[in-house]
Amino acid sequence: MRRPTNSAPSIEKTNKYNSNKTNPTPQTPPHPNQRNIPTIKMGTLGTLAHLLPPTYKTTIASWLHEDCPSFDYGGYVVGEATKTATLYAKSPGILAGVPFFTEVFAQLGCTVHWHYREGASLVPPPGTAKIAVATVTGPARNILLGERVALNTLARCSGIATHSNRILTLARAVGYTGLIAGTRKTTPGFRIVEKYGMLVGGVDAHRYDLSSMIMLKDNHIWAKGGITAAVKAAREVGGFAVKIEVEVASIEDAEEARAAGADVVMLDNFDGKGLKVAALGLKGKWAVDGGRSGVLLECSGGLTEGNLEAYLSNDVDIYSTSSVHQSTHHVDFSLKIDH
Repeated sequence: MRRPTNSAPSIEKTNKYNSNKTNPTPQTPPHPNQRNIPTIKMGTLGTLAHLLPPTYKTTIASWLHEDCPSFDYGGYVVGEATKTATLYAKSPGILAGVPFFTEVFAQLGCTVHWHYREGASLVPPPGTAKIAVATVTGPARNILLGERVALNTLARCSGIATHSNRILTLARAVGYTGLIAGTRKTTPGFRIVEKYGMLVGGVDAHRYDLSSMIMLKDNHIWAKGGITAAVKAAREVGGFAVKIEVEVASIEDAEEARAAGADVVMLDNFDGKGLKVAALGLKGKWAVDGGRSGVLLECSGGLTEGNLEAYLSNDVDIYSTSSVHQSTHHVDFSLKIDH
């Protein structure tokens, strides 16, 4: 008997990023319980899966090798009869990580049919503990070979997307119009998944790695002997194509960084009131004193769900925070062989 297909929730909230459009399904109005999980509007600018480099498939192959480096004893038990398995969501959240989950099973000779689009809110209706999100078809042992790798990746990516979108939604609710961004404080070997989850959640992923932008933090400045010397050295090798960001701890350092040629000035670990005063003063002065225009102001450190209103100021162009991807709750998924 053919399994009924769940339809995707209505997607209302605007997001500057688009997500994967694999297996689109008719949309129905969201269940009232979904109001506390914002959804993301897709189909506006592109497909996030198209960002992924060819090397992500090699990364996934290494995960599968890590999980089964020698004998597959469970595979011996179940054999290779063709089976279907249903992916269930057992906790609310935003679906993210679709291309990774799909690729895990593609490498094992299985196919995945998605009943929800990436970026959709997944909320089990009242009276049910779970909802069917996708169907996997393939040899029984291959489904089980990919099960844990695929679930771990999807759960982590979806958790980051969910919390990223929550922080962004709360920021917009208190009137902040700038960028909320993640950081480079990601899990080694898993960065591509975590950065992808940020994008699905609607926040800025910030620089991907050390080569994406030159960020001069306190250690760089101390080692070089000062802000101006550090910026000069960075510009010598970065040229016109690579932005330079300088972390500062005072108004005076911010002024020096701007004068030295920084493209972005980061106010690091200012408290809420002090940050607002500093940002207002700097932006006001920079607007009237001429010189270099277009320097962005970023704040990093200290931003949480509980203090958004106290911290956020539209004089700050970017707030970067590891809270959108560190210590976030996973979305709970399971994969069950149909029987």
